[in-house]
Amino acid sequence: MNNLHVLVVDDEIGMRMGVQRTLANFTVNDRSANVQCSFHVTQAESAEAALVILHSQKVDILLLDHKLPGIDGMTMYGRLDDGIRLDMITIMITAYASIETAVSVTKRGIFDFLPKPFSPMELRRAVEKAAVHLILQRRSRAVEEEKRKARFDFIRVLGHELKAPIAAVEGFLSLMQQRTLGNDLEQYDVILQRSHERLGQMRRLITDLLDMTRIDSGVRQREITRCDLVALIHDLVANHKPAADKRQIDIKFELPEKLEFNIDRMEFEIIVNNLVTNAIKYNRDGGKIFIRLRCEGDMLCLEVEDTGIGMTDEEQRKLFQEFSRIRNRKTRNIMGTGLGLSILRRLVDAYHGKVEVLSQPDIGTNFKVYLKEPSVQSDGAVSQDGSENQHN
Repeated sequence: MNNLHVLVVDDEIGMRMGVQRTLANFTVNDRSANVQCSFHVTQAESAEAALVILHSQKVDILLLDHKLPGIDGMTMYGRLDDGIRLDMITIMITAYASIETAVSVTKRGIFDFLPKPFSPMELRRAVEKAAVHLILQRRSRAVEEEKRKARFDFIRVLGHELKAPIAAVEGFLSLMQQRTLGNDLEQYDVILQRSHERLGQMRRLITDLLDMTRIDSGVRQREITRCDLVALIHDLVANHKPAADKRQIDIKFELPEKLEFNIDRMEFEIIVNNLVTNAIKYNRDGGKIFIRLRCEGDMLCLEVEDTGIGMTDEEQRKLFQEFSRIRNRKTRNIMGTGLGLSILRRLVDAYHGKVEVLSQPDIGTNFKVYLKEPSVQSDGAVSQDGSENQHN
């Protein structure tokens, strides 16, 4: 439970003591806003004394008398730093309540005003409203700060991921420009191949970024249709056969003859391609991949298992983070964007599903993706247990 610091500034000791007594055992329990808080009260008899407290202590709610000896309430409020004003709620107490006063204090950024005399109930009501607003405002700011930090971290890592292949290609081009290997063009075949690989890495990164942006933005409308997933899996895996055959990796299917399911074909392709690509990249030469598909209750289960290098528990915990890649001596020559599984997790969430991972170093990894089937309504809308309908 939050305990909020209330500073009451009034030259009348009776008013200050009354506020302190009223709020001493008062608690707010707003279930709709998920806010619970209590209060402790500090008193100040003048603006000068209040300024000392405000610059030395964190105050959450300021109850400020409009008419004070010496510096008045509005003048004192104007002298506060923006950082202090913006991180607390101010309620102006005034014996001269009028529409003009209300408009004036609101324009100055004051949250509310309380006309004298007021009852304990009126005080509690005003303080409760201020407390709920303050806590929700702080939560919102914390979320925005977290988003800002995430964007900064994302851009920083993205810059690093793009910088490495660009620098490599620049280096290769410089070698060719300076004829470092002589004038025989065949001597530069390796450099051209490496440049092509690096540019391909950048292309895959950009493709993954575009996929992730489309998913997060919700701009692309999902096209849920009835698909035979067994036939689709065979078609998709055929595209990965050359990479698997190059390393003598045997892909085994444990699939039913046919399994129809309502799904967005493009989304399912991304899921399958990510899992199979990783199973090949992180496998050992001569290894095996098992692809399984079945229904478990009301969920579809796609399982991809490999006999590859596996992962530690620590590596598994970072698996779905953006730009996260397994980095050790066995993976240093394996290229990837670090976005594939992050995209996969987003897609699985769209189906109210889950991802289970079992992995042991030097033994292999097993991914199980569970998807809940969306229904296609007669009007073409997509419905999935209360999720928003999307019209194709």
